[in-house]
Amino acid sequence: MVELLSPAGNFEKLKAALLFGADAVYCAGQAFGMRSAAENFTVEELYEAVAYTHERGKKLYLTVNTLPHMDEYDALKNFLVAIKDAGIDAFIVADLGVMTLLRKIIPNAEIHISTQTSVVSSSAVKAYAALGAKRIVLARELTLREIKAIRKEVPEEIELEAFIHGSMCVSYSGRCLLANALNRRDGNRGTCTQPCRWNYTIVEEKRPNEPLPIEEQEGIGTFIMSSKDLCMIEHIPELMESGISSFKIEGRMKSAYYTAVVTNAYRLAIDTYLKDPAGYRFDPAWLSELESVSHREYGTGFYFDDPMENPQLVSKCGYLREKAYFSTAIEYDEGEAQTIKSCGVSLETADGKLYRFIQRNKVSAGEDAELISPGKVGAAFQVKELYAPDGTPLESTPHPSMIYWCRVPLDVKVGDILRAGYGKGLEERAKDI
Repeated sequence: MVELLSPAGNFEKLKAALLFGADAVYCAGQAFGMRSAAENFTVEELYEAVAYTHERGKKLYLTVNTLPHMDEYDALKNFLVAIKDAGIDAFIVADLGVMTLLRKIIPNAEIHISTQTSVVSSSAVKAYAALGAKRIVLARELTLREIKAIRKEVPEEIELEAFIHGSMCVSYSGRCLLANALNRRDGNRGTCTQPCRWNYTIVEEKRPNEPLPIEEQEGIGTFIMSSKDLCMIEHIPELMESGISSFKIEGRMKSAYYTAVVTNAYRLAIDTYLKDPAGYRFDPAWLSELESVSHREYGTGFYFDDPMENPQLVSKCGYLREKAYFSTAIEYDEGEAQTIKSCGVSLETADGKLYRFIQRNKVSAGEDAELISPGKVGAAFQVKELYAPDGTPLESTPHPSMIYWCRVPLDVKVGDILRAGYGKGLEERAKDI
């Protein structure tokens, strides 16, 4: 059975990933992970996160995949000692020194080799397996044909993991010194500032105050180093038949909304394939879901293209912004419900039931919205009634993290997401793709 592996930049994102269909999550501590700008987890939170994940029958992997220098090893040792009893299912590493230290402190630790190691051959897979690794996260520069060839040449017990969605890097498997050179931020120690995404100009030495723009597109700028985002939702059969053991989604820096929606879309596609491989049909609504999150232009990475022939660079700069994430459904509160009833408001009418939400972005009465539930694409409706916990009718929900009630003509469960709608039904949306 293939594993769907989702990012967990903090506890909220971890919960979203598990609720919306991830089989496992990967996260990091406060140091030694390649996404140091994410909120990440304290030692105490890691213990809580593992317990929460295991209670739901899922797995948690910890990234310890930076390339630490000599003066960082004491701190790394202390960190590993502190988390050794947390019950972490596997550790994702990129450095042989880290791997050796991890084996010494946690002898039974399961080792996954990070994509930072740029594994592109069966020989490299076997070499890491001989050192005790159970899983290899393959380099993103491999084609599906090459992955199949690797799978054919390595023992079945060695697991192969590959990214199927998210940001790509212009440098080979993330091996980049550009941030080091420009602002002393080491991308190989988790502090990349993505200078590959910046706009640049040319300066003639005798005219330092007259920069010349580099324009790939007139009036827009240049993006000669900015990669497209990977999106393989339209190629699930090819992925399922490739021999990949774990499908990985990138995005620990993204929102909980991103984590939930992307995980949900791939869960739907994978489960549809597993039910009937021969009769599998791609549903355009899955791609529509992925278009709703913050992303750059989508492409298929290097699964079907040689990096030297097609570097998968964007044709326009910046992100395609995600739809507004209005709120998340939270637990029913009997006291608040009684208060609302005492104000003459019916909890259930022909227009739907009142459900309790916590605000993420402002929503107003009269707006088009969609409800996203695990295992379902967005279901459209119009927001007609909003109430404060004391029963006061609301025109909108302007305050961050405010609790409110919304009437929804659909069945709502805790953790469901309310987002901005398109003002059209799903069938009409699918025609736009």
